Amino acid sequence: MPVYLLDKQISFPPPEDANEEGIVAVGGDLCPERLLLAYQHGIFPWPARGYPLLWFSPDPRFALEPSKAHVSRSLRKVIRKGELQVTADTAFDQVITACAAMPRPHQQGTWITDELKQGYLGLHELGYAHSIEAWRGDTLVGGLYGVALGHTFAGESMFATEPDASKVAFTTLLGHLAMWGFRIVDCQVHTDHLARFGATMWPRARFLAEWRLAADQPSILAPWELTLDPEAALERLKSRL
Repeated sequence: MPVYLLDKQISFPPPEDANEEGIVAVGGDLCPERLLLAYQHGIFPWPARGYPLLWFSPDPRFALEPSKAHVSRSLRKVIRKGELQVTADTAFDQVITACAAMPRPHQQGTWITDELKQGYLGLHELGYAHSIEAWRGDTLVGGLYGVALGHTFAGESMFATEPDASKVAFTTLLGHLAMWGFRIVDCQVHTDHLARFGATMWPRARFLAEWRLAADQPSILAPWELTLDPEAALERLKSRL
C-alpha cells in the first residue's frame, strides 16, 4: 500500500489507511498545529534516524483505561512512604530534555529530536501538552510528558533518575485522569512497564472509535493543577488494587 506524502498543507489521510507497519504518512513538519491535528485523529509522530518523518496509527494499539489501572503492591508501598512530591506543568522543558537524554535499551540515540522538542514546547504553550514531575525536595527525579485532548491522554515519554520516580508520577496522573473522567491513555506500543499498569492491545478500530468520542470532549488546558498527592491519587485507583 502506498504511503501518503505530506506537504506544506496541514492535513492527514484517515488513520485507517495506515500500511502494515502502521505508517499513515511521511514527511511534513512538527509545528504545533500539525501535531495537534495528528493527535485529534489518533496519529502520532515517531522520527527515525535515516528516514523521513514518520506518522503512525498502529494496529493493534497499546492503551489503558485510567479507571481500570492497576498499581503493584511494591509501588503502593513506595507511594505510601510519601517521599516524593508530584506536580504538573511546572517544568515541561526540563522533563522533555531529561526524557531525550535517558539511555534506552536496544536503541541508538533518541527519537526526541530538537525539532520534535520545539513542536511539543509549542503545544505546551497552547495548553495541550503537559508534563508531570516527581521531585525529591527541589530536585527533579522523574516525570513524563504527553498530549491531552478532551478526555484522552497520549503518553509520549518518561524518565527517572531514581527507582520508581516516573511510576509515582504516572500513578498520580492516572488518579487525576480517572477523577476528571478521562477515558483512554494512549501508550502507543507495548512495554512491560505499562503492561503492569493494565495497558492492553486494542484493535485499531476500537481504539479510534473510543479515541474520537473522548477527544471530542472539552479539553483541560495547561497549566494543570494537581489536587491529589500521590497517596490520594493511589486511593482514587484503589478499586483496582
